Amino acid sequence: MLKILLLEDDAILSETLTELLESEEFAVTHVDDGQKALDATFVQQYDLFLFDVNVAHLSGFELLQSLRESGDKTPTIFITALTDIASLSHGFEVGADDYIKKPFDFDELLVRIHALLRKSYHSYDDKIQVGEFSFAIEKEELYREDTFIALSPSELKITKLLFQNLDATVQKERLLEYLGDGKEMSEGSLRVHINKLRKIGLPITTIKRVGYRLASS
Repeated sequence: MLKILLLEDDAILSETLTELLESEEFAVTHVDDGQKALDATFVQQYDLFLFDVNVAHLSGFELLQSLRESGDKTPTIFITALTDIASLSHGFEVGADDYIKKPFDFDELLVRIHALLRKSYHSYDDKIQVGEFSFAIEKEELYREDTFIALSPSELKITKLLFQNLDATVQKERLLEYLGDGKEMSEGSLRVHINKLRKIGLPITTIKRVGYRLASS
């Protein structure tokens, strides 16, 4: 289930958005100020950020700038009542991927969310094909031809990261950090999970002393 961090201090809007997003099978964490949002990013990793701008303690702009400077590349949409070009420009300067102005239509927000999630996998389609395997982005499911393959949470995390970086080497350190989600993980555990994915048939190559790569062909 895809995880969204929602930063919004309007109680009615945040409740409505949470209910609607959960009805679309997203897992939503809601916070109402920037510091709580920053703290939440240390507790777990998210697939998408939805940030209001004018919130307490740390504005959405300041929050995203801090996250980007720390290396966090999570796709981000600003949801804000600010409509001037200067604010729009500043939002993109600090690292936003998209920007939607209040009031907005929920269906429009969904379109933007789905487009941005596909973009994070460098894909225009919901499924990415690697040989006989396909990965469904929004469902986060792996298939071999038409057969669903059940994965453990750790195996799914590795699969997601490899498909997001298809044909590129993913460093061991990045995989360990992503797997650990704030906790320490050993290289031995990583190798065990990689070997299980290889037994399934995924063509994962070891790049000696660097990391792993999933090739599209």
